[in-house]
Amino acid sequence: MILSRALLQRHSVLPGFDLALGFTLLYLSFIVLVPLSAAFLKTATMTWPAFWDAVTSPRVLASYRLTFGASFAAALVNVVAGLVVAWVLVRYDFPARRLVDALVDLPFALPTAVAGIALTALYAKNGWIGSLLPFKVSYTPLGVFVALTFIGLPFVVRTVQPVLEDLQQEVEEAAATLGADRLQTFWRVILPVLTPALLTGFALAFARALGEYGSVIFIAGNMPMVSEITPLLIITKLEQYDYTGATAIASVMLVAAFALLLAINALQAWTRRRQGR
Repeated sequence: MILSRALLQRHSVLPGFDLALGFTLLYLSFIVLVPLSAAFLKTATMTWPAFWDAVTSPRVLASYRLTFGASFAAALVNVVAGLVVAWVLVRYDFPARRLVDALVDLPFALPTAVAGIALTALYAKNGWIGSLLPFKVSYTPLGVFVALTFIGLPFVVRTVQPVLEDLQQEVEEAAATLGADRLQTFWRVILPVLTPALLTGFALAFARALGEYGSVIFIAGNMPMVSEITPLLIITKLEQYDYTGATAIASVMLVAAFALLLAINALQAWTRRRQGR
């Protein structure tokens, strides 16, 4: 056993642990830690009253409400829609199944600006979908919700799909033999197994929507106090050379992103413990 372990370490494709760890920390420092630290350090040059005024002005608070509210609502919708899409892809076999499965990843591959232009054209008053609706979508907060729903769906589908594939249909058949109908089987047998994956997919979609920029600015209208998202407000302050104000708002979004990452890691740990049991 000791000899085989020594041979494995000697003939490992990757370099030794010390060298690999050093390279990993150096790479992450330059790519992630240094830029993020620069935002916090720039914000630290502000006094507390100036920081508080920068992050709680009426225009900034309005952008928070739109960004966090639309992201949360879009993630909730994607939980339901993503579950249905994953269920269809896993449990049914139909001719265009592979094509639909590939289309799920389209928001990943499509440039965000292209997605924003396409959504704006579709949901405008003279667009294919917008002309059929009795209300306005493009250039309103509802357009922000539509764009965030579009980019967040794959996160839920790809999180739930592997869990559904591992869930044996014999479990549902056993529930049916015990007298459970389809609704009872779903609520009491299937949904408890899918809950950790659904929560993780929700957190991922919510985190992705918070930082979305390219697909939103075209369809939002970008009206201050109405349809202006927080990432756009940061860009606006940078264009006005208000660097401290931009980094102050960015710091708030970074703290929110870190909190979501902690929540996602906690959900994944809970999922592993649940699956282990």
